[in-house]
Amino acid sequence: MKIYAHRGSAGTLPENTIASFRATAILPVHGVEFDVHMTKDGELVVIHDESINRTSNGKGFIKDMTLAELKSYDFGEWFSTKFKGEKIPTLREVLYVFKDTHHHLNIELKSDVFPYEGMEDKVLEMLKEYRLERRVVISSFNHEMVSNFKMQAPQIETAILFMEVMIRPDDYANIVGADALHAFFPTAFRAMGKEAIASGRQFRVFTVNEEIYANMLQEIGVHAIFTDFPERMYQFLNRRV
Repeated sequence: MKIYAHRGSAGTLPENTIASFRATAILPVHGVEFDVHMTKDGELVVIHDESINRTSNGKGFIKDMTLAELKSYDFGEWFSTKFKGEKIPTLREVLYVFKDTHHHLNIELKSDVFPYEGMEDKVLEMLKEYRLERRVVISSFNHEMVSNFKMQAPQIETAILFMEVMIRPDDYANIVGADALHAFFPTAFRAMGKEAIASGRQFRVFTVNEEIYANMLQEIGVHAIFTDFPERMYQFLNRRV
């Protein structure tokens, strides 16, 4: 079972920061997951929430601020004074960290609350520039965006994200045009989990931070997990092997 570092290494470092991604870049885990929003001036930035309230010393929505405004805030000290001075990274800065590593990159497009017109085009252009089309999976809770992205770039892997138990997930993925299914991990223990695994699609689950659940998920055949503690989980699963 493969491991993806969730938001870098969100359990041990400030999530979605360059510090977190640099630490992840030297880990032997399979991949890394991070989230993308778009600023008022059309720049792509890596952050999970629609606002900066939780993970910075500022307040406000990403969509209402320019990149320059966002770069004026601190995105590390909320986690620990050790990380004071961390700035919000752009997608370009994060891709640069991983451009020469082995890691598979899960880029989650965070357009499920606010629509970001043109986001798909900007992400695709950047992936082509870095020649990363074969090393990424584009995921989103906005399944319309997943469908649009797949039509624009059929060579790039796509995934639908969902929290709830689904009926016939494989059929739905076909409708959307998604290659993979990314689900809240308790759903893996339902009938839909068995169906998803049997479909042959990649079935990855989030967010798994306890070894007991990782063990159970591996036993039923889940292909990959997203975890806030990638180093610890990697050591645990490899000790089991």
